[in-house]
Amino acid sequence: MRRVVVTGIGMINSVGNDKESSFKAICDGECGIDTITIFDPEKYSVKIAGEVKDFDPATVMAPKEVKKADRFIHLGLKAAQEAMEDANFGDAEIDYERFGVSAASGIGGLPAIEKNSVIIETRGPRRISPFFIPGALVNMLGGFVSIEHGTKGPNTSSVTACAAGTHAISDACKTIMCNGAERMLVVSAESAITGAGVGGFAAMKALSTRNDDPKTSSRPFDADRDGFVMGEGAAALVLEEYEVAVARGARIYGEVAGFGESGDASHITTPSLDGPLRAMKAAYKMAGEPKLDYVNAHGTSTAINDKNETIALKNLLGGKENCPPMSSIKGQLGHCLGAAGGIEAVTCLMAMRDGVIPPTINYTTPDENCDLDYVTEGVRKAELNYVMSNSFGFGGTNGVIIFKKI
Repeated sequence: MRRVVVTGIGMINSVGNDKESSFKAICDGECGIDTITIFDPEKYSVKIAGEVKDFDPATVMAPKEVKKADRFIHLGLKAAQEAMEDANFGDAEIDYERFGVSAASGIGGLPAIEKNSVIIETRGPRRISPFFIPGALVNMLGGFVSIEHGTKGPNTSSVTACAAGTHAISDACKTIMCNGAERMLVVSAESAITGAGVGGFAAMKALSTRNDDPKTSSRPFDADRDGFVMGEGAAALVLEEYEVAVARGARIYGEVAGFGESGDASHITTPSLDGPLRAMKAAYKMAGEPKLDYVNAHGTSTAINDKNETIALKNLLGGKENCPPMSSIKGQLGHCLGAAGGIEAVTCLMAMRDGVIPPTINYTTPDENCDLDYVTEGVRKAELNYVMSNSFGFGGTNGVIIFKKI
């Protein structure tokens, strides 16, 4: 089977507008969650989110082009540009017909959908923007990215809720492994902090209502957790076939050792234990059942997910005593939905590079159902050779990926 490695990475989120500042802030335990400014949250039961700050879309697109794409595309373009620069192709001969894009978003252009729905009701259908549909479709993220970088290989998209970012990576791996491409640019992005987005998740009672203390609102694995906090952001990874990467002298962050996917077939919003466990088992088996050194948890700060994920890992590895440290960075960033898997994959690769485990912040009250080592004391030095990242989404869709240091 053809081997797949990562040679370039990029990300933007609520604690940083590039990979280095983001990763440092994550490891320092900084929190990007605060009172919402993108819209007026006064009438909403939830008034907090993890917004990307000080980002000008005109830095990634010509100013006159910005209105043609929704914010999730702007963020995705930023991450993709950073990843491509990081891959440092230089003067290498690149066959762009063998270079594809695998994009992901859980919701896509919700701001544009909301805005144009209001226009229809208040000003009539003739006032709808001609850029509405092409700027809101999820696959247009891949479309804009492919145009930007001239990639003419497969151009696919994953729209699998909070597992989308991870699924985009595994789909790109499959394409390379099956010789459908030599290189794939994986881009996941989300920007759904709107009245409809926040109001919709709040109506489901899925969000934290700790409005008076935003910085401690997302509390993965803590007994007092009361729901997730919406975040936004994007991540990108350049994947290459191993021999192709070596031939051009590329720096390699890590190899994709295994991935797994599963469906709960249980409930549209309440996660099961069996589904995530089967995805973990598939990735673990594909990777050769190695000794895992770290698990980046889905860790949403919801009662059921954090409990089930803990139990699933113990079942996978045969007991608590066999489990490696596991942490969630959603306390720092909020839950970036379809972009979460991509951002967490980049975080795992940087953790391997630097030999550190990012912490779980806001853990103050132990939960008897969540009894693993969640790295709650701050960033921890560690030799990381195999790391696993989990992503689970509404609809019972699960994705797990394992990276190997080489």
